Amino acid sequence: MNFNYVARTKEGEMQTGIVEAATRNGAIETLQSRGLILLDLQSAASGSIFSANLKIFQRVRMKDLANFARQLATLVSAQVPLLSSLQSLSNQTENEYFQEIIFETANDVEGGMVFSRALAKHPKVFSDFFVNMVRSGEVSGGLENSLNYLADYLEKQYYLNAKIKGALTYPAFIFGTFILIAALMMILIVPKLTDFLKDSGQSLPFLTRVIIGVSEFLTNWWWVVLAILVGGGYYLASLIKNSAGARQQWDTMKINLPVFGKRVFQKIYITRIADNLSTLIQGGLSILQALQVTSEVVGNTVYQKIVEEAKEEVRVGGALSSSFAKHKEIPAMVTQMIITGEQTGSLDIILKKLGQFYNKEVDNTVATISQLIEPMLILLIGGGVAILVAAILMPIYSIANSM
Repeated sequence: MNFNYVARTKEGEMQTGIVEAATRNGAIETLQSRGLILLDLQSAASGSIFSANLKIFQRVRMKDLANFARQLATLVSAQVPLLSSLQSLSNQTENEYFQEIIFETANDVEGGMVFSRALAKHPKVFSDFFVNMVRSGEVSGGLENSLNYLADYLEKQYYLNAKIKGALTYPAFIFGTFILIAALMMILIVPKLTDFLKDSGQSLPFLTRVIIGVSEFLTNWWWVVLAILVGGGYYLASLIKNSAGARQQWDTMKINLPVFGKRVFQKIYITRIADNLSTLIQGGLSILQALQVTSEVVGNTVYQKIVEEAKEEVRVGGALSSSFAKHKEIPAMVTQMIITGEQTGSLDIILKKLGQFYNKEVDNTVATISQLIEPMLILLIGGGVAILVAAILMPIYSIANSM
């Protein structure tokens, strides 16, 4: 396998060329053994349109980021130079896309760029929160502490997201399977039974006529239904992503949903706000900087505006608690706890406690809801089966009795 490289000699001369190696790591070792300082290394096939399109789908998981922060903190605490630490992690990372990002970051650091600025060149991988935490560690001289804060935070967010996804995956699978089976029955099985019912010449119940109508529509126009579902889903996703008004409506709807709104989504965003503010303040950022970064990473436009308003009020000398108290989306307990933190000078500790409390609340709520969803799905599926039986089999039974 061939790799295109750009490197610099120890005398400062630039070199470009092609090196042959079985793997990317092998190419790096070969070039380093020649005494070259790598600036860029790309697979010779990476410039193809196909490879460029594949990069759109490449991403770095939160778990990978947490491991990166934790391992880098360990290496820094062991007095390993930052450049050597980054090069080592680049070689150890299994995700090739992330490996390339770390490699480019190491090259930037080797070229004299500040670490946080090198990370900021990759906003799709390293969020503003991540970059600002590293920057605060550089300024205060506590990069190891900042990286450990980051690892703790990312691990908590990863496990929280995993619990939510795990609780919803099984019900979503069961419901999707039921919809697929119902559609296949309507298209493949029901038409054969309805031919018999139509030939009987008897008057059919209203429910049976509805089922027959749905079956005929799906049989003839299933591709239209599929196109509408796929196209509609893509259009809505694009609209929510690109339109500020649509995103605002979507985020507002999420936090006002029955059951899930106040009991899950609102608590998730409160947890993010408390965790982010606590981590950033403990990492050495000012309250204004912490509020700015938190507003950008909270993940909901409603709460983003609340935090931005709080930042402006704090800027002119107001209190964080008084700004939060104006919004019904912020629970009274949160406001009262923040007042205590402001009065005692321990706002970061109070915010950390709030984050821990609401994190447990989300865990308990998700566990309860996941237990309730299963029997609800059983009732739903049972109801669907009962409707099909009543609409199709009962008329057949009636015809058989009349013969």
